[in-house]
This record gives sequence, structure tokens and C-alpha cells, in this order.
Amino acid sequence: MSPGHAATVRIGVLGCADIALRRMLPAIAARPGVAVAAIASRDPAKAAEHARRYGCRAVSGYAELLDRDDVDAVYVPLPTGLHAEWVAAALRAGKHVLAEKPLTTDAARTERLLAEAAARGLVLMENVMFVHHAQHGAVRRLMAAGAIGEPRSLHATFAIPKLPDDNIRYRPELGGGALWDVGVYPVRAALHIFGPDLRVAGAVLSAGSARRVDISGAALLATPSGVTAQLSFGLEHAYVSAYQVRGSAGHITVDRAFTPPADDVAVLLVTRGSVTEEVRLAPDDQVGNTVDAFAQAVRAGNYHDPDCLRQARLLDAVRAAADGVRHDDRAPTAI
Repeated sequence: MSPGHAATVRIGVLGCADIALRRMLPAIAARPGVAVAAIASRDPAKAAEHARRYGCRAVSGYAELLDRDDVDAVYVPLPTGLHAEWVAAALRAGKHVLAEKPLTTDAARTERLLAEAAARGLVLMENVMFVHHAQHGAVRRLMAAGAIGEPRSLHATFAIPKLPDDNIRYRPELGGGALWDVGVYPVRAALHIFGPDLRVAGAVLSAGSARRVDISGAALLATPSGVTAQLSFGLEHAYVSAYQVRGSAGHITVDRAFTPPADDVAVLLVTRGSVTEEVRLAPDDQVGNTVDAFAQAVRAGNYHDPDCLRQARLLDAVRAAADGVRHDDRAPTAI
């Protein structure tokens, strides 16, 4: 699609993953200027079932969808371990790509895919949706206005309850594990709040006794000036999705930070001394905003997000730092 082209962006979906069915497909169908063009599955009946719901084509197999000339872009919600293969195939087929996070499980591979997309003049966007929610921009504006004084630290957590034992997040061959699934969120929050100078100072990943992947972890990141980000994440925990930015004169707390519903009224708590002020924001749809951002990038013919590669490098560094301090007696699992 050429720059400035106003035609509808026709999106094909590779697979019927839960996030595609619950969040992305409804958002694509609801936004102006984009349309669900086709849904592919290795199970033809499943593709047909969901294609009927959206009035689009059902395609048997991912490769067949990539061959279609009525598809401008593809959304890739496949298991993390399959991202690299199918993102590369989509780029070779001349399709723009919106891929679930993380883009890959290896920073060097992520860098190669980003370079290939740029060389082909194609958009490759990682689907980190929370950064498109207005509450995080509001946090940065409050910080810039001196609401909490000099920034000192970020404390961010994303954790979810135990999943069924056959869930793909427990399968190392599919890129499972807490770091890749939920650890991405606090790492990206640190980048979003404190910028590109963060480095990993230490990390722990724990697999427990019954899993082949890490089910929890923590990392300490720091800037050269000593500002820190203390991050935690897990797959078998009570649900938490929050962060707090602490400064020399106060702190800002963001609850429901990473996956707020579209009708949720975001409330930022700004505390200075013994006084806490509520900053209430209008509801914002981060899923719809992400779809809009992708479509706009496709129409413009370019997209550049340096935090995608920065995030990949930090995730690599977290895993490398944790390899010597794992909380189990088994050798680290290669993912």
C-alpha cells in the first residue's frame, strides 16, 4: 500500500489464538479503515467457524493466506516460538506484519526481522498494546511537570493465576515461560518511563519443581545515573498488573496498568507526603488504538519503534543474568 493511500487495510489472521478471538478480531472489525480479510487455521473447520462470524474468507493453512493478493497485512498471534518463522514468511510474501509480543525469543533474530522489513519497505510492528493507552502518557507528563520531584525508581509487576497444565505457555519448544509471556510488560514499562539507557543489574528466574519453563522472575534494571527499575512477573500468582514511579518528592501509582478494559476509567494516584490526589482519565481503548496505529503505519509505508529491539536486548540480558542464579536444581532450559 503506497504512502497516503486511503483504502481499507485488509488484514489476514494467522491462527485462532485466544487473544485473536477475544481482543484483536473484534477490534479490527470495529475500527474504520481496517477489515478482517481472511482467517487461517490448520483446522479448516475452525477457520470456517470464525470466518463466518466476521464475514471473511476461511483459509486452510498459514502459507495459503500469505499467497492471497486480497490481504495487505497479517496479524500473527501464534505461539512465541513460531513468530520468527511466520513473520519472516509474511515479509517475504510482501505483507505488512503485526506480531504478538515478544516478536521473537532472541534479540539477534528480532534485529534481523526488523532489518528485513525495513529493506522491503514493510511495516513490522510488535503488538505491545499497553503503550498505546493514554494513561502512560499522562504519567510521563506528570513526571515532566515535577509532580514527584526527581525520578528515583520504578516498581512494576505483572502476574497471572495458574494456567491449565496443557497451556502453550508451559511448553519451552513453543517459547513458553513467564519471561516471554508476562515479563515483557514490566520490562517495556521501564523503557517507556525511563528511556533507552537502562541496563540489567541482576535477575532471577524460577521454574519450580513441576515445570520445564520459568514460572516467575524478577529483574533489577538501572540507568548510569542510578535510577532503578525493580520488576517482577509470574504465571502462577495472584493477578497483579500495576506499577509505581517513585521520586524525591512523591510517587505515582498506576493500577490496571497493562490490560485495562476499554471502558475502564483510569485513575492515577499521585502522592506527595501525606496527600494523595486522584487523577481520573477518560476511558481509552488500547486495543483499538493499536489497530489504528498499525493501519496508519501501513498507509504511511513505514514504521520505526526502537523500543522493540531495546526490549528484546533487555529480555536477553535478563535471561543471561538469571542463568547462574536459578531457583531450582536443574540446568537452565533453553528456549
